[in-house]
Amino acid sequence: MDILRSPWRYDYVASARKPRGCIFCPGPPARDVSEADDDRERLILDRAGLCFVIMNLYPYTSGHLMVAPFRHVGTLDAVGADELAEMMRLAKRSAAILGEAYRPDGFNIGMNVGECAGAGVRDHVHLHVVPRWSGDANFMTTTGETRVLPEDIHDGYRKLRPMF
Repeated sequence: MDILRSPWRYDYVASARKPRGCIFCPGPPARDVSEADDDRERLILDRAGLCFVIMNLYPYTSGHLMVAPFRHVGTLDAVGADELAEMMRLAKRSAAILGEAYRPDGFNIGMNVGECAGAGVRDHVHLHVVPRWSGDANFMTTTGETRVLPEDIHDGYRKLRPMF
């Protein structure tokens, strides 16, 4: 039997039952993402006035990005119209950049709001931008609940950061 290893996922698996703070907000709850200055460490690709683009640390595919407001806000109703408009502008720009960098066949772009809807982060609204290729879903996802990614996330960051 072949063994595929993904050691970067261990921290996620090991901490699955431990209470965690918001992955989008650094430090204590009073500290806002807009005040942080550790973009490379946190894999933040771009910052706008109200929202930012960040790489997904546990991606579905190479290049999987998320767009989130700086404000810690958990429901779509609570997101302001200006924040929503900026999220869509950043998603559009992200898709264009991912298209140039990765040449995908398509994209999944969307939100999971609430735990029953599949939101892994329930209390901070965010929009996923996921590049897709014909045939990128294979038996590993179906039978092994495992994804095989051809690129290290830090390599992806180095590729994408200059494009934002």
